[in-house]
Amino acid sequence: MDEIIELRHLLHRNAELSGQETVTKQILMDFIKSHTSLQIHDCGKWFYCVKEGTSGNSIAFRAEMDRLPIPETITLPYGSINPGVSHKCGHDGHSAVLCGLRLLLDKKEYTDTVYLIFQHAEETGQGAREICGFVREKGIREIYAFHNLNGYPENAIVYRHGLSQPASEGLTITFTGKPSHASNPEEGHNPTQAIAETITYINNDLLKREYEGMVLITIVGIKAGNDDFGVSAGKGCLYLTLRAENQSEMELIDKLLRTKVKELCLRDTLECSFSRSDIFPETRNNEKCLHRVIDCAQTLSLQTIEMNLWRASEDFGSFLQECPGAIFYIGCGEDHPALHTPEYDFNDSIIPAAVKMFYQLMTDR
Repeated sequence: MDEIIELRHLLHRNAELSGQETVTKQILMDFIKSHTSLQIHDCGKWFYCVKEGTSGNSIAFRAEMDRLPIPETITLPYGSINPGVSHKCGHDGHSAVLCGLRLLLDKKEYTDTVYLIFQHAEETGQGAREICGFVREKGIREIYAFHNLNGYPENAIVYRHGLSQPASEGLTITFTGKPSHASNPEEGHNPTQAIAETITYINNDLLKREYEGMVLITIVGIKAGNDDFGVSAGKGCLYLTLRAENQSEMELIDKLLRTKVKELCLRDTLECSFSRSDIFPETRNNEKCLHRVIDCAQTLSLQTIEMNLWRASEDFGSFLQECPGAIFYIGCGEDHPALHTPEYDFNDSIIPAAVKMFYQLMTDR
């Protein structure tokens, strides 16, 4: 336990953004090499470890390695040394837990082949998309992950049947017109009216339609022109996050938005372009695998709590499109600071429960 906590603190200190986890990856690989004799496979941005079995069946566990663009503002002896970057989602703890499982794997033989996947770029949704083909290639039968979660009792196993986390995407809409002198706006093509009407369309039409599940459209940013009072704006951008329980409905609102924007731009002599980013699929647990999670928690005498939909997205859904599996959550305290806030730090006290849950899922088969 002391070694795993020390590893977690070292990872926290060396926080790195999505797609840049070079030091983080090396720290984890060095720890595993120095503490176990298991195989390590370096895949560039990510790596995996494998413990070969004899049954022909296989199981995988995933942990993320990336951090957030949030400054470290709380005083910690292991605070991030990288300005503007820190572990405010707990991926340092998730990776440390997988290393704890790795230590147990080295102690005995198992019939099933076990894969431990250390994934990059979860926060942008890119990592799992780049790895999920590996799950198919290796014929992995089941895959599991956990996430720490504030607002629930420490060490409680929190779960949801079916949809666990919704699909989402970032959508940037760029409106390009023609600037002009502010005294002659009619000589240019200012995009602000089209941007305003797009927002009105979102609020008064798209968000008032009937959908099968939750649908959210969050305006995260608006940009048009600048503070030069002599110039009428000639370009603007609208930044949106689309979120839906059903991926098909997220794709529908994306399509409707594009159609409306094109109509407005044609009317106002503007050009428009669209860019998608941070694309996350819906994360739906396999019912059989989720029941295994609940059974293992009860075997370990851990409290189990069924949760409401957590609106945040999770790229683990990409893996679940390739093979059965489940993601569950471990409470890090009812009053623990929220994820993605400057006050947050992973609760080391939940590490033993997380390791035990993974180990139980591996052995109770």
